[in-house]
Amino acid sequence: MNALNRFADLVYCIMRLIVGLMFACHGGQKLLGFPGGGHGGVQGLMLVGGIIELVGGLMIAFGFLTRLAAFVSAGEMAVAYFMVHAAGKAIGHPPTPTEQFFPILNKGELAVVLCWLFLFMVFYGAGRWSIDSLLFGRKTPTVVAST
Repeated sequence: MNALNRFADLVYCIMRLIVGLMFACHGGQKLLGFPGGGHGGVQGLMLVGGIIELVGGLMIAFGFLTRLAAFVSAGEMAVAYFMVHAAGKAIGHPPTPTEQFFPILNKGELAVVLCWLFLFMVFYGAGRWSIDSLLFGRKTPTVVAST
């Protein structure tokens, strides 16, 4: 296992890039209708959510003010889960108590996973390959393997 530790920061940064770009795609669908299948021209909370997803996703992907972007994005995913998924708006009918409780039944599993992933990023930071690292010289936490 110790042989894999040398790749931990590289893999984390690749994961941050992919997750950030996927998150930005959700915002792009809401705001611009791109990539396909989106609405475009949303209003109200969907507009705020789309802006957070697009801008926050790009900031996370490239590691610019990552902790702040991840904190706001985690909050947005928590709000999305409780206001949309647990409230039954994602399933199209008033949810049963079972549907309210289990994210897999109320279609909220992605919101829950992203919320916790972004919360992890708040504590871990941007990583070595990031704009934060270039601008501020931030060091990443060192993973110490116990023997």
